[in-house]
Amino acid sequence: MQVTNHEVWQSWVTNNTDSYGKGVVDYAERWADAMEARIDAGDDLLNCAKETSAQADTEGITGYMYGAAVSVLTSCWAYGEQLRRWHNLDTQIHHEGEEANKRQGSVLNPALLQLDSL
Repeated sequence: MQVTNHEVWQSWVTNNTDSYGKGVVDYAERWADAMEARIDAGDDLLNCAKETSAQADTEGITGYMYGAAVSVLTSCWAYGEQLRRWHNLDTQIHHEGEEANKRQGSVLNPALLQLDSL
């Protein structure tokens, strides 16, 4: 994993030692490694993010854990900003992803549901 801010990465690792938090950090690292392998082979992050996300999910993460992993990677990974922008557009229901992409570091929470009346 190409960490661009080692201090921030280490703070994520140090502050997330319980099983849930460690699960987020471990998943984020596996996912970043999987995406980097595909990028190094000539793929584009936009083409491989979703597939590698599923491959990296070896422990059954929650929607909230997925969003937290995006936040982790956004804060300290070489491709974090590109991932954040992709995630926000992939997650949006209307135009909130486009709005989030206008704000630095803003990551949509994918664990939310929209219920429409029948």
